[in-house]
Amino acid sequence: MKRIPGLNAPAQGMAVLKPFNVAAHSPDSYLATRWLASLPWWSPFALMALMVIWPTLAYAQSNYSTGEAFGALWRWMPFLLWSGFLFNVLISVLAMAIGTVAGAALGLAQISPLKPLRYAAWFITQLFRNSPWLVLLFIVLLALPFEVTIFGTTIRIPDWMKGVFGLSLPVMANISEVVRGAVQSVPTAQWEAAESLAFNRRQILWQIILPQCYKRMLPPWMNWYAILTMATPLCSLLGIEEIITLSRQAMEAEDNHPELLVPFFGFALVMFFIYCYPIARLTMRLERKFAVKL
Repeated sequence: MKRIPGLNAPAQGMAVLKPFNVAAHSPDSYLATRWLASLPWWSPFALMALMVIWPTLAYAQSNYSTGEAFGALWRWMPFLLWSGFLFNVLISVLAMAIGTVAGAALGLAQISPLKPLRYAAWFITQLFRNSPWLVLLFIVLLALPFEVTIFGTTIRIPDWMKGVFGLSLPVMANISEVVRGAVQSVPTAQWEAAESLAFNRRQILWQIILPQCYKRMLPPWMNWYAILTMATPLCSLLGIEEIITLSRQAMEAEDNHPELLVPFFGFALVMFFIYCYPIARLTMRLERKFAVKL
């Protein structure tokens, strides 16, 4: 029986599909999500209690009390939440949207029957998948212009848009692998059965193969979104005004007392935990629900 172009798995000579234990032959990509989802529901409250007790003991002799530090946090909290953390969420949503669209196209290119396209897609995927996120952010910041002129109209490119594009590159590469793996996990017998019914490759891919892949791709897609959200504080190193940058500015406005470090950065930590913890729990639930039963 012939080999399906663009698919690594050769066609079987018999109408029997032998199961393959993927988990035993690949690293656990859900390691961070499993750890986050395994934490009990009361973890944020225990963390908050530790944030209150530890500064009290550490700075007992300071003229600037812990109560004053948390009072400063209380005054700045609406600003840090609405102008800071929600901007982190906006960056993560836009970067994930761009990375998903580009990654899906790149993943489909990896299974293309055209060898030049397949090899180029593989190279781009491996390049951005194995590059440090912070390095990509700095390269994008320095490589992209600050403004472009189109038909005499000058359009300024803000730093946060560069941050979105920089974060979308590694997401694109990882979503590409998710799409490629999901498509290749569909038994090749389905490709052969569709070809025997005179379906062309586009019809097979869009009407038969991809509809079966959505459930398989959803848990890892959510996993990468949680990872991306927790990586958005890297944008603070580029001067983008998200929650970490605004926290530093708020502490400078409060005369940079050392007692402010734990309350302000602890607040950022708790906000990311509250946002990402439900995503991690839902990811694990969907993984169990959509797991292939052998």
